[in-house]
Amino acid sequence: MGVQLDTQEEQLAEILERLYDEYPDATISLNFSTRHELLIAVMLSAQCTDERVNKETEHLFEKYQSVSDFAEADVDELAEDLNSITYYNNKAKWINSACQTIIEEHDGEVPDTMSELTDLTGVGRKTANVVLQHGHDVVEGIVVDTHVQRLSRRLGLTEEKTPQKIETDLMSFVDEDDWQWLTHLFISHGRATCTARNPDCDDCVLEDICPSSKVDNEIDLASGEAWG
Repeated sequence: MGVQLDTQEEQLAEILERLYDEYPDATISLNFSTRHELLIAVMLSAQCTDERVNKETEHLFEKYQSVSDFAEADVDELAEDLNSITYYNNKAKWINSACQTIIEEHDGEVPDTMSELTDLTGVGRKTANVVLQHGHDVVEGIVVDTHVQRLSRRLGLTEEKTPQKIETDLMSFVDEDDWQWLTHLFISHGRATCTARNPDCDDCVLEDICPSSKVDNEIDLASGEAWG
C-alpha cells in the first residue's frame, strides 16, 4: 500500500486510468461564453477559487460586454466591481492593460499563440495554456495550477517545485493527447479528495500507489514536510 509503480510512465498510466473512471466528465469549471471572457476569468482565478470567480463574473460580464468595455473602463471602478476577488486592485489594472493591448495590437481578438498571450499584462504560461486549450483548441502545454503542482509531487511524478519546471518535466513523459486531461483530472481529484491540508487518503482511488499516502508514509511529498 502507498507504493508507486516502478517507472514514471507506469505510474502515470495507472493514475490516469483510475482518474478517468472516477471523473469521466472532468472539464474546466470557469463560466465563459467568449474568448475574452475566458481570458479574464482565468486571470481572476489566480489565488482565488473558481466558484468565487464564477459568482463575480456573472454580473461583471453583464456590465462589461466586450474587450473595448474592459479596455476603456475606469480602473478604480473596475477594481470596485472585483472587490470580492483576491488582489482585485492589481487584477483590475492587468485586465485593463491586457485588453488595451488586444485592441491596439490584435484588432480586438484574443491572440492564439503562447508568446502573444504571455506578452499581455498579467498573463503567465498557466493562463495562456488555459486560453489556448479552451478558447482556441490549441494544446501547447500542461496547465500547472496549485492542484496539478500538489498532486504531481505527491504522486511521485516529479520532484520539481515550480510550475514551469513541473510542466516541462511532465511534458517529457506524458503523452500529448493526455496533457489537457491530466489537468482536468488532477484538479477534480485535488478538490474532491487530495486536498492541500487534509487529504482523504482512506477513500482515495490512488492510495495504494501514492508514495505520500498518510496511511503508510510519513512525508507529504508536495511540501516535503511530515504529515501533521
